[in-house]
Amino acid sequence: MISGVITTRHVIRHAATIVREFGAAAYLRCCLVILRRQPVTFLECIFYKEFRLPH
Repeated sequence: MISGVITTRHVIRHAATIVREFGAAAYLRCCLVILRRQPVTFLECIFYKEFRLPH
């Protein structure tokens, strides 16, 4: 059964695959999300875009 949940264990265990397929920046974003304990999905972490609002 596929649950669709990616855990901290998955990110750490498959670090080489994440870096190879998505880049080091994406992996570091995932690590930051883990440290901050933010509730985000893997796709949100990988395909993150930062939008800066004008001041």
